[in-house]
Amino acid sequence: MKNQLISIVLPVFNEEAGIQATIDTLLNYIEQQEESYELIFVDDGSKDKSVAIINQAIAQHSNIKLVEFSRNFGHQLAITAGLEYTKGDAVVVMDADLQDPPEVIPQMIEKWHEGYEIVYGKRMQRDGETFFKKFTAKMFYRTFRKLATIDMPLDTGDFRLMDRKAVNQLMKLHEQDPFVRGQVTWIGFRQTSVKYHRQERIAGETKYPLSKMVKLALDGITSFSMKPLQVVNIFSILPLASGVFSLGYLIVTSNYSLASVGVTILLFTLGLLMLSIGILGSYLGRVLDQVNNRPRYIVSKTEGFEARNKGIHDFSARQINN
Repeated sequence: MKNQLISIVLPVFNEEAGIQATIDTLLNYIEQQEESYELIFVDDGSKDKSVAIINQAIAQHSNIKLVEFSRNFGHQLAITAGLEYTKGDAVVVMDADLQDPPEVIPQMIEKWHEGYEIVYGKRMQRDGETFFKKFTAKMFYRTFRKLATIDMPLDTGDFRLMDRKAVNQLMKLHEQDPFVRGQVTWIGFRQTSVKYHRQERIAGETKYPLSKMVKLALDGITSFSMKPLQVVNIFSILPLASGVFSLGYLIVTSNYSLASVGVTILLFTLGLLMLSIGILGSYLGRVLDQVNNRPRYIVSKTEGFEARNKGIHDFSARQINN
């Protein structure tokens, strides 16, 4: 155990108010553990002093490292980039606001030593979040489970531990808009959970407003389910069936004017067409992103790394450092 290295990946976006407390808490946690640790912060285009605070910590602690994006690319890509830079025997992903308590990590490591390659945190309680956010999150996980082709566990976020071989397989996936928790489920391996109490943010505000929550949900569903397309195909039959039925009814009874029935069918048909186009557009948008083959993110600078990690798979990470 003493020879094992645990990497902790922490995405950061405008966390100036609480990032020092996070660093101090994690350093205090590390001092009490038998394993060796590295802390890899990934700055996702912060506009505040988050990077400066992390750099001050790097100057004092050799196990703290920073990957700095050239701009904001998103939370899921920040996690992906952090994983690319790790070299630990196991990797823990957690938020930088201490809502994911470090005290849970030893439980994850214990499960890892039992032979599980992936150990995810299952949230039993969520403090400091509105009823709306809790309700929508609950509905998303249950809807996703009904639609998706993978059996993603309920009420889990990105807080988890992954064995090195699981991380290596995850890095072979190159989706432009990754849904990491779905990808982790998809790659398989032996997976289990540890239950924990998700705490309130120590400072600052959530970096996941409604718009980002909706995008994450759409990315997840369109990444792992074709059922929305199938539903559209089924519903596309309704306008035609309604039109045939209404026409037959008019011919037999003559109780309704052709104009009123025509307008009703037209509006109904247009509504379904707009819904269909929207869903198709979501899938085609993902295809376009893949075809464009742009780098998923650009790393402008790294700090604290003695040498470039071997085995980096992402093109953008290689390109910016060459």
